[in-house]
Amino acid sequence: MAADRRPAGRIQRLGMADNYWSMGVPGPCGPSSELHYDRGPAFGPEGGPAVDGERYLELWNLVFMQNVRGEGPAKEGYPIVGELPARSIDTGLGLDRLAAVLQGAGTLCETDLLAPTLRLVQELAGRPYPGRDGGEESLSFRVAAEHARSVAFLVADGVLPARDGRGYVLRRLMRRAIRHARLLGVDDPVLPSLAGSVVDTLGQAWPELERHRTLIGRVCAAEEEAFGRTLRQGSRLLDSAITAAHSSGSAVLPGRTAFELHDTYGFPVDLTVDAARSAGLTVDADAFAELLEEQRRQAHQAGRERKGGAVARRDLYRDVVARHGLTSFVGYGTTASEGRVVALLDGSGPVPEASEGQEVELILDRSPFYAEGGGQVGDTGTVRTSGGAVLEVLDTRPGLDGLHVHTARVAQGAVRAGEEAEAVVDAARRDATARSHSATHVLHAMLRRVLGDHAAQRGSRVEPGRLRFDFAHFAPVDTGPVQTLVNDYLLDDPGVRAWEATRDEAEAAGATAMFGERYGDRVRIVDIGDASRELCGGTHVGHGAQAGPVHIVGESSIGTGLRRIEALAGADALRHHDHEHALLAELAALLNVPPDQAPARLRQRLDLLAETRRHLDALRDAERAALARRLADGPEQLPGGWLISAIVPDTGDLRTLAADVLARRPRTEPGAVILGTRSGAKATLVAALTDATSGTASSLLREAAAALGGGTGGRGPIANAGGRRPERLDEALGLAARSARDLLTP
Repeated sequence: MAADRRPAGRIQRLGMADNYWSMGVPGPCGPSSELHYDRGPAFGPEGGPAVDGERYLELWNLVFMQNVRGEGPAKEGYPIVGELPARSIDTGLGLDRLAAVLQGAGTLCETDLLAPTLRLVQELAGRPYPGRDGGEESLSFRVAAEHARSVAFLVADGVLPARDGRGYVLRRLMRRAIRHARLLGVDDPVLPSLAGSVVDTLGQAWPELERHRTLIGRVCAAEEEAFGRTLRQGSRLLDSAITAAHSSGSAVLPGRTAFELHDTYGFPVDLTVDAARSAGLTVDADAFAELLEEQRRQAHQAGRERKGGAVARRDLYRDVVARHGLTSFVGYGTTASEGRVVALLDGSGPVPEASEGQEVELILDRSPFYAEGGGQVGDTGTVRTSGGAVLEVLDTRPGLDGLHVHTARVAQGAVRAGEEAEAVVDAARRDATARSHSATHVLHAMLRRVLGDHAAQRGSRVEPGRLRFDFAHFAPVDTGPVQTLVNDYLLDDPGVRAWEATRDEAEAAGATAMFGERYGDRVRIVDIGDASRELCGGTHVGHGAQAGPVHIVGESSIGTGLRRIEALAGADALRHHDHEHALLAELAALLNVPPDQAPARLRQRLDLLAETRRHLDALRDAERAALARRLADGPEQLPGGWLISAIVPDTGDLRTLAADVLARRPRTEPGAVILGTRSGAKATLVAALTDATSGTASSLLREAAAALGGGTGGRGPIANAGGRRPERLDEALGLAARSARDLLTP
């Protein structure tokens, strides 16, 4: 402290809540030693960091990683359940905070790292930054500037907006920045220009920002547009809810309304609170919090139930591994091998044998069957035992890492644990799968070449002759150039090589790893020429040309920032091509032109058809107008008004005809129009009333609807009825006309 220069007097112990670091979940943790800088009385009172964290700014810390924490919130003092086998020290210096101290800046946003972006916020808002003591307004300036920087770096690092994971964190940052810009009165798109300012300021020090400038701008623009749609839709729903609250005399907006806007439409709850406050309402925050907590509880409970069954099954597999060891997989080099049945499992657990027709999980000590993983489906095939049993392998998947579990149906005889067996993979299916897998790797490489490194794999499904590839991108992709690149590359017949290395060696060699996948200390790498190098445990072709051709059959969005390509490979692609060629030939024959002229001739025919339909619609409109004039000219005069009732030809829209007739009569006189028509096996009635007529149109059709064997629809001055008894239409029209006469006769 300023008054006490002794080192001991400048040391404070803040306890576990403030000086004990963890990841926020059970795992490594340890006490933290922090170095703070006193920025002087202008920033707050004396007393050290325990009194004021703004004045005494943390610059550096040392975390002594030595313990393991258990469950429990940090502020409540989570339990320490053990010690790490090896201790370490994690240290870090805050660049922003050091810059603030060296430059005498009031806030981190006023340093030269962020000041240009903060100035741009002021320009867009049309008002000056009020300084660090400006309350909520000052906060909005800082959030818009700082979040724009975070957004730029995240996108440059390959993160795109998504509904979960790190993409969800990015989306929250983007939408919070946009939200605070709106609070400052900036209604035009703001995020692309703010992120561009970040690139201008920091692009020289961080070249990846400059390399991805265009991507950053496009992602920001797309997300801001999407958030704008969310705000517009949510605002309409919120306005309706506020109107309903006012109509009911309530001063509180229901918590369920706020929750549905938040959960279903992604509408920020703080926006709901602000809008309600402006309308003189409060939001039932307790009900909102209760619904949010209930949602979390249900999700947690569902997860626990799913996890419970999986854990029980894993325990069975662990017991198998403990007794017999892991599966020796020999499938990279062969599709047939000898082995021994080490275990048979059914739904309840281990069984000594399985008989004909029974489905079991078969575990061999040695297997050529690939277990589903890395997007590739598991192998199928046949297992024959020394006891004469024949099993059809329906699928293969990993029970645990290194344990192959074969889902099999006993086709013949009975299989017993301990028997010797011959395992044979369906080689044709395996080859078709390998073609798809190699094609997927090349597709991934060419997408990154065309779109950029951000177009990284986010999931895949590799099946015999077919593949599905999910990747990060923010806009539709023209797949034509991508398909050409893939096929040209495969046609050059690049070599395919699989090799093993440590994870560090693989990363140093530039191997691509799929985000979210788990890898061991030693990994398998697959090279396809010089374009593709990926960590992969799947099966592949021997040469690139064996994977082609590749035909892309679809490209679509599967969520914000995520695209999906579906494609065929090898013989399946050729069969698809033959099928499309046959369709084109059939179409050309129907149009009586050569195949290359079929599209132009079809467009010509479609244009002619559209023109014909326009003429037909015009004729129908003219006929309907003429019929409406004839009907309007001859009403039945009643003591209290007029009535027009008739059975008319099917005009396609009886309600429109009735409204047209009504429009040709004086609206200030009581009157009714009742029209009926037959269309195939159905009869329809429509009733319409003028504004001066008391009662409802539907009341005129109740008896008529019953006669037709149907019901009524519509409210107010126009209604309709229908049924499957067209032979009773005359009777139904008479009943409706009688009801109208009763209504119009005082």
